[in-house]
Amino acid sequence: MAENNSEFPTIIGSDACFKGELKFEKGVRLLGTFEGTIETKGQLHIANGANLKADVCAGEIQVEGNVKGNLNASGKVLLKASAKLDGDLRTSKLEVAEGAVFVGNCVVGPQNGTPAQSPALAASPPVGSSAPAPKKVPVGK
Repeated sequence: MAENNSEFPTIIGSDACFKGELKFEKGVRLLGTFEGTIETKGQLHIANGANLKADVCAGEIQVEGNVKGNLNASGKVLLKASAKLDGDLRTSKLEVAEGAVFVGNCVVGPQNGTPAQSPALAASPPVGSSAPAPKKVPVGK
């Protein structure tokens, strides 16, 4: 995951609070709060202390802050030690640091990395919706 500013030309500051739809080509670093949907082929970095309530389709995602929503990455998802993710995750590669909190379903593998605007997020209920609980299926006797 990139750390220099040339890879994150857009920064949403710690005092900013946005709602809506965010689309971008290059990297974005979220330091504040965002609610809605995010779509990119680039990188998304949710910094420590940032709050994201959104469904995301991105190239790569690095989480250090709080996320409530479904993440879909064609590349790598990195959950740092301070990360808190409440939602479903689809990615081709996953790295989880000790201390990260993840509540949701996870599908990882080369065939699961999908481009932005993937129908994979459509399969998961949108943020804030109440989806029926998963059914328990008995396994052979």
